[in-house]
Amino acid sequence: MPFTINEACTGCGACLKVCPAGAISGEKKKLHAIDAAACIECGACGRTCPSVAVIDQYGKTAAMAKRSRWEKPEFKHEACMSCTICIDACPAHCLEMSEAKDSGNTHAYPYLKAEKACIGCGFCAAECPVDAIFMRTPAPREAKVSSDAVKEAAQ
Repeated sequence: MPFTINEACTGCGACLKVCPAGAISGEKKKLHAIDAAACIECGACGRTCPSVAVIDQYGKTAAMAKRSRWEKPEFKHEACMSCTICIDACPAHCLEMSEAKDSGNTHAYPYLKAEKACIGCGFCAAECPVDAIFMRTPAPREAKVSSDAVKEAAQ
């Protein structure tokens, strides 16, 4: 069952911008809609909706999350067989294969080339036949400490 948008939608367009399948339509400040046939159930629309108007495939309201907290794929190269299934599964096209490291190791490995483009859907991990990919929420970035605060702490 695809995602849907309920009457809480304010028509902000955040979901429309993030949908990798182009499944969302609507005019600004009007109720948007998801084309059930085009929806790939990635969940990006629900994670980006400030109105909490997206209903997931289980009938639950999807929770908004800051994009910096969306899960990202991490790769276990020792398990990877360089099949590229993960790259084919990625609807945001943010994964790529690395160059082989040296002549002794002819394997190329997947990596997250475009971190900001990643929608955290987890399709890459779900499709990996050898479980070489897992999804992890990025650690919060440390706040920059001003030089004055550093000086005060040192005293």
